[in-house]
Amino acid sequence: MKVTGYAYPWDVLESGFAARVRDLGVDEVAVALSYHSARAATPWSASGTAVVARHAAFYRPVSDGWGALRPSTPDWVTSEDSGGDAVRLLNEAGIPAAAWIVLTHNSQLGYEHPDVVVRNCFGEPYPWALCPSQPAVREYAATLTAQAVAGLELSSVILEACGPLGVVHQHQHEKTDGVWAPAVARLLSICCCEACADSWDVDADTVRAQLVEEVRRLVATGDLSVTADGLPPSLTQHLLFTRQMATDQLRAAVLATLPAGIRVVLHGALDPWVTGALPGLTPSAADDVDAVVLFGWAPATGAEAVAAAREALPERVAIGSYITAVAAAPVPDIAAYAAELAKAGAAELHLYHLGLAGPGRWRDLATATAAAHEN
Repeated sequence: MKVTGYAYPWDVLESGFAARVRDLGVDEVAVALSYHSARAATPWSASGTAVVARHAAFYRPVSDGWGALRPSTPDWVTSEDSGGDAVRLLNEAGIPAAAWIVLTHNSQLGYEHPDVVVRNCFGEPYPWALCPSQPAVREYAATLTAQAVAGLELSSVILEACGPLGVVHQHQHEKTDGVWAPAVARLLSICCCEACADSWDVDADTVRAQLVEEVRRLVATGDLSVTADGLPPSLTQHLLFTRQMATDQLRAAVLATLPAGIRVVLHGALDPWVTGALPGLTPSAADDVDAVVLFGWAPATGAEAVAAAREALPERVAIGSYITAVAAAPVPDIAAYAAELAKAGAAELHLYHLGLAGPGRWRDLATATAAAHEN
């Protein structure tokens, strides 16, 4: 299995990073060139314990050519091109570098431009979620990608949040965990903004009212395990079709900016209704990319997801599994888990995270990397 380790620019630029990664033996380092807000631990740093990225930021120079949406620059790093500096450092060290680009997850732009975010059937905006149906969002994503990769020697481009985000999100001090049944979360993640509504070709107010009524009915049952809703199947399929159409348009706009022949890796999920950093794959998604990376942080379901994807997707598309070495509860046997993923059909192991995993978790990264290379 190929192993890709993820890192932030400040991680890579920290003294000793390249040497540690070379010893670790990963095949590629994915550097975040566009990322959302975070407070990121820095256990390898000699000067501090965390970097507070107060808002979403672009870690390359923000030059001309942007439309209505323009990303912010980070004042918590010293270089205006910390992402490019990190990629070049890896290049010089002989370590392949990938561009890790987060597309539709940007709370700062969402608050500044509420007209382009996902809105649920109650009319509530999700500022963390830029809606792919909005032409301005597709233009932003394309420009972001083009400027992220400009002038860099890259082994891959890894696309995160290349599709819709929804109701479930770690937003500030989140107070919605465990509240919504799966069926309710799915309905509350259907975007009802004007751009989405215009694509429905049915009366938008009627659709919104149907969604509201069904959400309220499901919540009133008190059943937090319900997965099916009572909407007409023809309606839900039509809403899914229009969502997928917008996602395809977003992806096409992004891919059109990339250099010919560059390897494209897409974070995604087999369930077409999934929203978030790894959104549901559309029927044509696999035609456009070289690899699909699935969420594998839960060992109980990771191999099953890989096996299903291997059966569903073309053989030429590599299947990757995204696993973490920094969860509160470590994987009991991370070597066995890597082997299980490989047996299920995974050709790639994507490791989170080369900066967050300090000395206390580095052994897990090393164990996972070695096991992946054996399978």
